[in-house]
Amino acid sequence: MLENADLGKLIVRLTLGGLLLFHGVAKLFSGVGGVESILTAHGIPAVFAYGVFIGEVIAPLMVILGYHTRIGALLIVFNMLVAIALAHGGQWMSLAGSGGWRLELQGFFLFIALALIFLGPGRYRLKS
Repeated sequence: MLENADLGKLIVRLTLGGLLLFHGVAKLFSGVGGVESILTAHGIPAVFAYGVFIGEVIAPLMVILGYHTRIGALLIVFNMLVAIALAHGGQWMSLAGSGGWRLELQGFFLFIALALIFLGPGRYRLKS
């Protein structure tokens, strides 16, 4: 009775997409200045900061809706790898003050998106 893989996939999609979308919406309202400064510090043109909207707005919406879920999840994986490499590179092996892994939020987004690439969207999705 409780075994419903499609419902489980929907819950995973809504959780990943919904939580990451909050980050994208915050950048829509406050701008990408912080991302621009991180990129330029690494010698990357500031214009690439607008790519964060693909990884944190468009891709999460794709995942939430189940529309080309695997592509949306792949975009999230790429977004998180770039974020970890550029903004959190020195935190791989460090713990937060509460004792948890300092990158647990980024790790959650990265690994759940990776799992969705393999799982797919399930039955509850927009047809693509």
